[in-house]
Amino acid sequence: MASAIRVSQSQPFWSETNFPPSKVHPSLNFISFKSSICQYRVFGRKCSVHTSRGRIEMPFNRVVVSATTAETTKKRYPGEAKGFVEEMRFVAMKLHTKDQAKEGEKEVKKPEEQAVRKWEPSIEGYLKFLVDSKLVYDTLERIVEKATYPSYAEFKNTGLERSEALAKDLEWFREQGYTIPEPSSPGISYARYLEDISEKDPPAFLCHFYNVYFAHTAGGRMIGKKVAEKILDNKELEFYKWDGDLSQLLQGVREKLNKVAESWSREEKNHCLEETEKSFENSGEILRLILS
Repeated sequence: MASAIRVSQSQPFWSETNFPPSKVHPSLNFISFKSSICQYRVFGRKCSVHTSRGRIEMPFNRVVVSATTAETTKKRYPGEAKGFVEEMRFVAMKLHTKDQAKEGEKEVKKPEEQAVRKWEPSIEGYLKFLVDSKLVYDTLERIVEKATYPSYAEFKNTGLERSEALAKDLEWFREQGYTIPEPSSPGISYARYLEDISEKDPPAFLCHFYNVYFAHTAGGRMIGKKVAEKILDNKELEFYKWDGDLSQLLQGVREKLNKVAESWSREEKNHCLEETEKSFENSGEILRLILS
């Protein structure tokens, strides 16, 4: 009986041997390759194949092995074997400069992309940064609490929340006699964008969720330390403190993100990864306030 095998790639089939032509056989089925169309019919332990390169006769097990190998070979995304969070981390690292991360590939073009040691921050600019950051964290935490999509509820009370800590820091600055500014355009625009995508695009929203929280625990802490050295007499703000073991808190969120992403299609995962650059752009606008 004739049978059909679908094959996605032709290379394993043709790479080893040039097979001799054989007789034409009627009523043959079709196999689709990327580069050719071939017909075949099984006779006992052999298979007669009619291709664009001629007619061949070959052992049936060679066809089966070649077809199976081609069918199961899939494109592997960087980090995919370790879970989707590793895919997000890989994409994010590529958007750093070499000064920011050893895996970085981005060229330095903006002041905030320079090495932190070269920054010249001001109290006024730092307060703008803290105020706009608080607006973003307020928005993220409100969206998660409301949980328009059930997956958002997974990220309630993760221990990474920053809104309350920022409120304490701004109150401390107020007690020192500083005027706390109103949120500015970068923070307002980003908060609105987060609200918008959270209502209709969970993969995009969770990309921002991941990048905002995880970036703060890494590069964000380094920035906070350097800024404190320059303008705060080394005072450590609450913004850079967490209750409990930070590595364990991060691991808990990684596991939740990986679990949620398991239900996504490859297209949804790619869409999430594509949103990384927009997350960096928005966060970069807020970060730049430190130098204003």
